[in-house]
Amino acid sequence: MLDAFILVLFMIVIGALIGGVTNSLAIKMLFRPYKAYYIGKFKVPFTPGLIPKRRDELAEQLGKMVVEHLITPESLQKKIMNEDFQKDVNEWLREELKPVFSSDKSVNDWLDTFQIPVSSDQLNDWLESWIEAKVKETKLAYSSKQINEALPEKWQEEIEERIPKLVQFIANRAETYFTSTEGKAKVKVMIDDFLKERGMLGNMLGMFLGNTSVADKIQPEIVKFIKHEGTQEILLNLLTKEWTKLKGMRMEEVIDRLPEEEIISSLQTSIINLINIDGHLSKPLKQWIEPHKQTFFTTILPKWVDRGTDLLSERIPNLMEKLHLQKIVKEQVESFSVDRLERLVLDISRREFKMITYLGALLGGIIGLIQSLIVMVLS
Repeated sequence: MLDAFILVLFMIVIGALIGGVTNSLAIKMLFRPYKAYYIGKFKVPFTPGLIPKRRDELAEQLGKMVVEHLITPESLQKKIMNEDFQKDVNEWLREELKPVFSSDKSVNDWLDTFQIPVSSDQLNDWLESWIEAKVKETKLAYSSKQINEALPEKWQEEIEERIPKLVQFIANRAETYFTSTEGKAKVKVMIDDFLKERGMLGNMLGMFLGNTSVADKIQPEIVKFIKHEGTQEILLNLLTKEWTKLKGMRMEEVIDRLPEEEIISSLQTSIINLINIDGHLSKPLKQWIEPHKQTFFTTILPKWVDRGTDLLSERIPNLMEKLHLQKIVKEQVESFSVDRLERLVLDISRREFKMITYLGALLGGIIGLIQSLIVMVLS
């Protein structure tokens, strides 16, 4: 009986050792040896190990697995469009941008920080060139047109409506002038000059009537003449005819009389001084954006994040295709040394490999038990 027990125990131990060692050896042979060995020209079987031998194929299959099953466009799109992810992005951008809204750095300093090659001199030069180009472009565009073609119809109608008002204004101003002390004095001077130019006849007429009485008599007549409807009608017809002639003139007749260089220079100086680019760029950035801080963080930023994630989601397939993720994974795996690859796999699956070894020992022990029972039965 003791002999039988020893036999059973011996065969179980031997079976367990064979099973455990065999599985452990099989696991080791996945990675080792790292290179092929030769006896003469004859290559030793099972060298190198399975993974070193198939590393290129493994790298390619890992690349496919990552692209087709792990990091797919659909999974990334789902992640990006996830509401929690968008909230995280929004919060992250909020924290990153808060210091910008309270910064004392000037706009020029921020331009230097981000290495944006923009300065007030460059902007002023660009503005001067733009103004000059626009003036010349406008001149060229309107030179061949008549004034009535160049001016909007609404403007022409307003001018025509204002001509009677202009006549009335001129008449009123003339009446006011000639009834004033200055106007009366001017009339007297004009009469004196008129009489002097007439020589003897003028002197006789002046002695007969007296200069003051002539001026006093003529001044009211001048006022009556100005206020007369016929005078205003003449003035209205005159202005209307001149306006009609002016509308028929070509723009180039007017434009050519204008000092182009002086106009351009004057416009450039006025607009540059009005805009004051240098002054604006020298101000702290917060002076420009801090008043809009609340609106930016509550309205604008969420819209940017939402629109940005939409655009990113739409372009992920094309982006992944251009990134060549499969090739990157393949090249990375190929660049690993076999020793590193072994450690990487063992770090992930060491516990499972041990369980396989233990399972081999268990199965070997069971097989040894069965063999010992068969031996005992047959003996």
